[in-house]
Amino acid sequence: MAQQVLSVSEEARARVRRRLAAVLVAGYSPLFPGDEADGLAGLRALVTDVIEPRIAEFGGQMINWTGERALVEFDSVVEATRYAALLRDCAAQKNEMLRPEQRIALRIGINLGDIVVESGDIFGDGVNIAARLEALAEPGSIYVSENVRDQIAGKVDFDFIDLGPKALKNITRPVRVYQMGGKKSEAGNPSTAVASPLEFDDRRAVAVLPFANFSDDPEQEYFADGITEDIIALLAGWRAFPVIARHSTFTYKGKTVDIKKVGVELGVRYVLEGSVRKSGRRVRVTAQLIRADTGHHLFAEKYDRDLTDLFELQDEIVTAIAGAIEPELLKFERDRIADQPQQNEHAYEFYQRGMWHHYRHNKADNIEAQVYFRRALGTDAQYPQATAALAIAVCNAGYLGWAEHAERNYEEAYELAQGAVALDARYPNARFALGLACMYMHRSDRAMAEMRQAIELNPSFAAAHAILGHMLTYIGRPEETIPLVEKAIRLSPSDPRLFIWLPALAAAHYQLRHYDQAVEIGRRSWSLNRNWPVGLRYVVAGLAQLGRSDEARIALDGLKALDTDLASFERVARRLFQEAAPVDHILDGLRKAGFE
Repeated sequence: MAQQVLSVSEEARARVRRRLAAVLVAGYSPLFPGDEADGLAGLRALVTDVIEPRIAEFGGQMINWTGERALVEFDSVVEATRYAALLRDCAAQKNEMLRPEQRIALRIGINLGDIVVESGDIFGDGVNIAARLEALAEPGSIYVSENVRDQIAGKVDFDFIDLGPKALKNITRPVRVYQMGGKKSEAGNPSTAVASPLEFDDRRAVAVLPFANFSDDPEQEYFADGITEDIIALLAGWRAFPVIARHSTFTYKGKTVDIKKVGVELGVRYVLEGSVRKSGRRVRVTAQLIRADTGHHLFAEKYDRDLTDLFELQDEIVTAIAGAIEPELLKFERDRIADQPQQNEHAYEFYQRGMWHHYRHNKADNIEAQVYFRRALGTDAQYPQATAALAIAVCNAGYLGWAEHAERNYEEAYELAQGAVALDARYPNARFALGLACMYMHRSDRAMAEMRQAIELNPSFAAAHAILGHMLTYIGRPEETIPLVEKAIRLSPSDPRLFIWLPALAAAHYQLRHYDQAVEIGRRSWSLNRNWPVGLRYVVAGLAQLGRSDEARIALDGLKALDTDLASFERVARRLFQEAAPVDHILDGLRKAGFE
């Protein structure tokens, strides 16, 4: 990279920009020798599943990535280190689920320094030092320069090991190097990995340990206990996982616990622990979701708030924590099962395999998902989770044109969802499935009532907020859609269903004639899932309305690959919207782009 800077001509130098930035270089390579195709697939999965999806959340920008290295720029060095820690832990968790020949050695280097910006790329010693730190790092570790460590001291909770001054290639002066986060991840040393006890295989329960009070204020003790109790109640309302009762988990209050031992004693796979700390008029709540049998963190977050109304604050934080960990926990569980050979005929395993296919959101996987959900119900006909999931999958197949007779799909979905509610009237996803089916059957009032019921049962149910928001656009109230969908995204910012929710936001902005916003949001949805065309419709129509015809035609080529027939879309749209004018508005934009 240094040679690139030296080769810039004097004329080009006049056009480049210089600035101070935090630079992260992530290098990844196979951890063990093995099949080359397996290793390549693992590398690609690390970039697409782990590295890329979370960058924007931390204010970063991917500058470029090759087959073995990613270069990311951050405005904040604090956010760069937080992202690096998340990346390291996610890679370690991913390695647990892979065969040895598929495992990845991840190395990260971070530097804060001057960079040169030109033509979308960055150069200079700020970049070079980060790259040299990455090359120096051991597998599973993060190395940072001294100026990074000095800048973030006291602002993050990471420990640092001083590795001393290091002579780095093409860098004129020695750089003092620190290893971040204590000892390196177990991913770097397979001999230290802890095997999962056999008895955990069928245990998927969650235990919420009493949140620790790190304040001198005794009032915070009640606040900490209240948060714990409310999270237990809210998680129990999911009906997706058994949640250990308060009287069992509070026996650990005030004790130093071994998470693996807690897992064995309570018979759980997942443990949530946290703390409360007051400082002046501010309170910080931390939460960590841990896999008990391995001790690996699946989720960790901090919530800093002003200390105003204690009960309102408690509700806000509980909802935020539950909303954030729900998709992480469910995703990890379905990935865990999908990555294992089929071992038994249990309904739960069939259900989770179906969910893995369901979240891939394409026609072939939708068919597979339905097969697994039906197998789950063949094993246990009284299984509300599988019944509701099948209703949603059948509904999606009708809506996206993956079924020969959409009307029959909606009718079947409605019957299934009614069955799920009959099996468990307080299961939020059963209410969600029934609301979804009603939406496609011209029963708007019932649909919105069911979505509101789902939210009442689970206030952190982000998907219900998003789809309820979409329904408000369908009945001509797009201005009310925007805050609901934005709340859904705040509740679950990394949710795998984000690409479904974003078109609801794009639709509202389009109907309000905020075409620039509709295009931007639609593009984000399309970038998250190229099998889901809904957001791309608003890109095409919005660009056409803005008079950007060439861009609209390019986007239209992508849309036509999935939406081959405008008449089919029109039939679905007129089914959903109560009035003709909003549909005519969308069709006008699509036709201006050349979609006939």
